[in-house]
Amino acid sequence: MESDGSKDNFRTGTIWTAVAHIITSLIGAGVLSLAWSVAQLGWIAGPVAMVVFALVTLYSTFLLSDCYRFPDPVSGPHRNTTYRGAVRANLGARRAWLCGLVQYAYFYGICVAYTITTSTSIRAIRRSNCYHKTGHASACHFPDLIYMILFGVIQVMLCQIPNFHKLWGLSILAATMSFTYATIGFGLGMAKVIENGKVKGNMGGISASTSLTQTQKVWRMLQGLGDIAFAFPYTSLVLEIQDTLKSTPPENITMKKANLFSLSITTAFYMLCAFLGYAAFGENAPGNLLTGFGFYEPYWLIDFANACIVVHLVAAYQVFCQPIFACVEEWFSHIWPDNKFISKGIPIRIPLWGSCRVNLLRLCWRTAFVVSTTIIAILFPLFNDVLGILGALNFWPLVVYFPVEMYIAQKKVPRWKLKWSIFQIFSFISLLVTVITAAGSIEGLVKDKKT
Repeated sequence: MESDGSKDNFRTGTIWTAVAHIITSLIGAGVLSLAWSVAQLGWIAGPVAMVVFALVTLYSTFLLSDCYRFPDPVSGPHRNTTYRGAVRANLGARRAWLCGLVQYAYFYGICVAYTITTSTSIRAIRRSNCYHKTGHASACHFPDLIYMILFGVIQVMLCQIPNFHKLWGLSILAATMSFTYATIGFGLGMAKVIENGKVKGNMGGISASTSLTQTQKVWRMLQGLGDIAFAFPYTSLVLEIQDTLKSTPPENITMKKANLFSLSITTAFYMLCAFLGYAAFGENAPGNLLTGFGFYEPYWLIDFANACIVVHLVAAYQVFCQPIFACVEEWFSHIWPDNKFISKGIPIRIPLWGSCRVNLLRLCWRTAFVVSTTIIAILFPLFNDVLGILGALNFWPLVVYFPVEMYIAQKKVPRWKLKWSIFQIFSFISLLVTVITAAGSIEGLVKDKKT
């Protein structure tokens, strides 16, 4: 928490810079699974689910925007610059610790998911070139293992660069890459619909009368819901983005407008990708729109889209792992402030780079972190299942529970009154959604791992 005026000279952001930050953090690899998710739910439940998750996320961001200043959302003298800081100010240290645990578990899972997605995209480039040269019926199979290891080696090196995630060009690069591959995805979907001459899909989603039993269909629908939830992940970053805004007009007013505008644009963009992908492939919509090979040509465009995914996720991995690094290293420094292993940097000389200082704790701990995410990705290389679990993990605690509880504490809403009861029902229903979507995704993970 910071006192008012401590960084005001540096806070010059406007509604448009906030919109840019929000869209950058929203549009990512999750958009590639949306066509598959809608295919599980059908033309009725699919769009409804996307709109509902978008509205819940929007309402959550409105509640969070009022938690930036403390104790009053407009005139409070203290500013909560992080999600966890807002939880600590409004709900106490114990729940702030729980919030941090959930956040970091979610960030760790995203690093695993990005390792899987990057290796899948690299493999897709090789397969696309193979199909182009030898024909679509060829057995163009390439293992994921080598690409996951390569991605891990790159991340080990990038992890040693201090404040890499804060480099000014990183957000621009990520936004450009994510918009590019998502646009290519729905463009190819539109071309496929035109080529087919009809809109595929049905009202009830994937058929239970063919390859799936009714129970399997239900599990797939729940997994699809989890993937949709994963596509709206930015609530943890709302207060960090709000902390860039200038104080006039009030930050919460500006942020609410930015949230509404950004989510409207992003949801419309998501729907284009999801609906065109489903309309193009129907029940056979691939789990990843750009790597599932519903599209074979133009092969160079598919290669380019997958290359954009790789570049985006190489950078995005750092955005999510760096807060974990900072937390753990700060804890070590607090416990053992005089330990040379933790505090001392060793000078080394790198060919073609020059001399630099390497901290042994940073080197060992960050390398171990990347190795662990790589190993888990190798053991569970299942894109849709992992995204569904992460969407479930994020939804109730970070999107609903903490924002609702902070609002209740801030506004001093009396227990058992109508407003309090409505909030509790909303939170309970969201918890049920998290539980059932997590169950569906875990069932899919276990089933797919066996096969």
